[in-house]
Amino acid sequence: MAELSLDGVTKRFDDGGNGIIAVDEASLDIDDGEFLVLVGPSGCGKSTTLRMIAGLESVSSGTISLDGTVIDDRQPADRDIAMVFQSYALYPHMTVRENMSFGLEESTEMPDDEIREQVESAAEMMGIEQLLDRTPSELSGGQQQRVALGRAIVRSPAVFLMDEPLSNLDAKLRSQMRTELQRMQEDLGVTTVYVTHDQTEAMTMGDRIAILDDGRLQQVATPLEAYHEPANRFVAGFIGEPSMNFFETTVENGRLVGENFDYPLSEDTRADIGDTADVTLGVRPEDIELVDAVEGDGEHDFRTVVDVVEPVGSGNNVYLAFEGDESASELDMDESQTFVATIGGLRRIEAGQPAIARLPENAIHLFDSETGEALHNRNLDDTEQVEPQL
Repeated sequence: MAELSLDGVTKRFDDGGNGIIAVDEASLDIDDGEFLVLVGPSGCGKSTTLRMIAGLESVSSGTISLDGTVIDDRQPADRDIAMVFQSYALYPHMTVRENMSFGLEESTEMPDDEIREQVESAAEMMGIEQLLDRTPSELSGGQQQRVALGRAIVRSPAVFLMDEPLSNLDAKLRSQMRTELQRMQEDLGVTTVYVTHDQTEAMTMGDRIAILDDGRLQQVATPLEAYHEPANRFVAGFIGEPSMNFFETTVENGRLVGENFDYPLSEDTRADIGDTADVTLGVRPEDIELVDAVEGDGEHDFRTVVDVVEPVGSGNNVYLAFEGDESASELDMDESQTFVATIGGLRRIEAGQPAIARLPENAIHLFDSETGEALHNRNLDDTEQVEPQL
């Protein structure tokens, strides 16, 4: 097992004299046996970071260390790292057994019977022991992915690297494979770095997630921390589906004044803002409550009109416009003129219907409008601990 560290790692590409910084001074400490997920939009530097760890890309500056030893100058084969690619990269003319044993045969002096034993053990773990004599063309996509994972497992590496290994699978199989990958990683206890652009994979699989944007690490945290205590507006908007709602406001006499609403703040929340004049108010869709007219007269209740309702089975995503917002009646209404609330799937609500939206202060997030830095987040201490019932 191994601890993996990145210290100020930077990757520059020389594009005809115009230097492009793909990864900008990334620093990470990944614990022994940890499952860390690199997540972010396309082109943010996730795969480039993974390829530098694997030795497939050189490091422009900074260092990568494995158990305290710098490995920047080592060849990929000498790093004790196994990588699973987005494409399965199986040899089409070889059987599953031959694909899984090829790396051991080429890079070790392990006896044939020991290689065979490790291959069969890994195949059993991945549930493909009955496929060992088939070729890749005879396998489904999910089976090929299991073979690619099994090929990495037989090497017993210090670190697993996985570059969007489930992206070619259908939604149901992806969900199943996520669970299997987590179980496998926990059983093996191997330090793992997993790359994905899918925030659902990141939130459900990682012990911690590292969010990147434009080559820069934005936050490294547990999934729960990244969701409820985002470091900045980018993280808040990227993590969560539907995305967090944002409202641009100015601070006036302890109140947030937006284009269509006035939001009073408590003394504690005002203290977090300090002297910041322009503040972005953020609130997640599931934290917005739709209340009836009898109880909807609080200082954080606002009259709205339903624009669009998206049923998703377990819930409804309800797009709302503030009552009296002239732009809400325009046919070219865009996201900046509406916000979304998520309500239970058994609640019936229709487009054009009036609704009172409550934005509870204990659930809001506040960001510096100029820098995007988080000024105030909801408190994770408010989360409810579920006691097991015996």
